[in-house]
Amino acid sequence: MLESWPFWLAFGFLFLGAMVRGSVTYAIGRGARTAAERRRAKGDRPGEQGRLLTQGERLVRQIGPPAVSLGFLTVGLQTAINLSAGALRMPWTHFGPALVVGAVLWATIYTTIGFAVLEAALGRVPWWWVLVAVALVALVVLLSRRLARAR
Repeated sequence: MLESWPFWLAFGFLFLGAMVRGSVTYAIGRGARTAAERRRAKGDRPGEQGRLLTQGERLVRQIGPPAVSLGFLTVGLQTAINLSAGALRMPWTHFGPALVVGAVLWATIYTTIGFAVLEAALGRVPWWWVLVAVALVALVVLLSRRLARAR
């Protein structure tokens, strides 16, 4: 769909999408931190953090705003980093510019090579193989979670 759009229109659409997603994820992180602090004040125990969220927090604490920008070059970790930046209350004056840089990186990749790689991969693979791959990934995730709970 976007490949038929003019470059700057597709770039702008993807840039705005990344900005909205990053900002909302950051806000959710800040809200979760506030809710956790209220829960702790009542005496409740905090829930377990996921591995990606812990990784994201470590990166945000060590690297700061560059972790936010570079997170847009990853899959999965990007959300954890933005969520962690909010939960760790990274000041908006640091998060905002890093978000803009990350959104520009993300939009640039997807408007240039991202869709071409995706189209080349999907154009050569029958659609049902994509469904098989998605089902296998879902199965591995489900089994790994069950194994982790069993431990």
